[in-house]
Amino acid sequence: MYVGIDVGTSTVKAAAFDARGRELAVESRPVALAIRDGFVEQDMDAVYAAVTEVLTALTVGLAGRRVELAGLTGQGDGVWLVDAEGRPVRAAISWMDGRAHALLDEWMASGVFTSVFRRTGSAMFPGCPGPLLAWLDRHEPKVLDGAAAALYCKDMVFQRLTGVRATEVSDASMPFLDPRTRQYDGDTLALLGLSHRRGLLAPVSDPLAVAGTRGPGLPPGTRIADGPYDLPACALGAGVTRPGDGLLIIGTCLASLVATDTLDLAGEPAGLHISTDTPGHWLRAMPAMVGTAALDWILNTTGVRHGDVDALLDATEPGAHGVRVLPYFAPSGERAPFVEPHLRAELTGVSLETTKGDLIRATCEGIGFAARHCLEAAGLTGDLAVCGGGTRSPAWMRLFADVLGRPLRVVEGEVGARGAVLAAAARYGLELDVAAWTAPTAVVEPDPERARFYARGYAAHLARLAESRTRARARAGG
Repeated sequence: MYVGIDVGTSTVKAAAFDARGRELAVESRPVALAIRDGFVEQDMDAVYAAVTEVLTALTVGLAGRRVELAGLTGQGDGVWLVDAEGRPVRAAISWMDGRAHALLDEWMASGVFTSVFRRTGSAMFPGCPGPLLAWLDRHEPKVLDGAAAALYCKDMVFQRLTGVRATEVSDASMPFLDPRTRQYDGDTLALLGLSHRRGLLAPVSDPLAVAGTRGPGLPPGTRIADGPYDLPACALGAGVTRPGDGLLIIGTCLASLVATDTLDLAGEPAGLHISTDTPGHWLRAMPAMVGTAALDWILNTTGVRHGDVDALLDATEPGAHGVRVLPYFAPSGERAPFVEPHLRAELTGVSLETTKGDLIRATCEGIGFAARHCLEAAGLTGDLAVCGGGTRSPAWMRLFADVLGRPLRVVEGEVGARGAVLAAAARYGLELDVAAWTAPTAVVEPDPERARFYARGYAAHLARLAESRTRARARAGG
């Protein structure tokens, strides 16, 4: 069997696949986020413990099968400071963290933000390593002095499993990598005032190692690859490699990715260009901060269960009786397809006649409009695949098809873990049937009449968003 490990923001999973890519079993464990006053942190030891738990449960449950290969993926961005043994020197700072707001405001005003994008193709946001390391350098310099490495999440797990300190080009893409040379850009580090911290950055390579000798979970001698982080791993797992084709990940983060063989760093500084294992091939990514997390907030606020969403969507008319939601709920604002650290969600058109169904549908429509905005900005021209937790709702998938006005190739299951295995197999030279591994489970077609209705709604959404961004800048004093 082949094992994919996906170290997510709120859940750690391990999935086993047979040689044809069929899921044999999945184990998962929740991991907590500590959220306070815009600070969002995670306990690294708890995250690693969850990894070993899911791996142990998976391999014990399938004890009759030999582990041929393991691939690792996980959440990107944030800062995971460790010592020489890969142990934490402080709590990990999540990609959702907002403490570096003011620093990013300074860089946007001074032009540093734009200069970094022109060099790296990555638009920084408060939760990415550039602002976070600069914040730590100002406020917790002794912590940085005592650290051996500033890693990404999956790289921390890889070092704990294997003893190897490394990262790969996809994680390094935000924000220090030159996408042309595929190495760290010294001028970017200088622009951010971090040249003296360059030693904290892990070497960029295609990390391969033998796992099982430093921690429980995988049998000793198991070959493992530190693969691309979750966004590009999902693109691999969904078969999105042809230029122009795209992927929409409807998860905690609403991520839009389009494969490209063209590098254009002259456009609006937003999103990022993710380098892949294939030189000359990138993913133009627009990872909006909030996807299913926005719907979760509405469900928790209204007391509606997840299992009731489909029935409410089916019973509510398109347009939600005039209720509108701008779904920018993240405490660190928005990062794609624009960067607006002070943008916040807005709920309008509510009256005493508004139902819970209206609120749910308006939120789902707002997330759909945000996805369309991101996909257009990323340059989608070909087929579109979708994956993530949101695909479990057939009614929401129909709504997405209508809002986007195009067919959706639905790829269910543990797509990120699947992509991690495919990346590992390619690095180790193992041939797998990629078409079989990435086949869609369904295709959802848009309804032409509703698609026309939502095209008008999308134009209105963009107009409301422009007004909201103006208000956000005014609140920030810009």
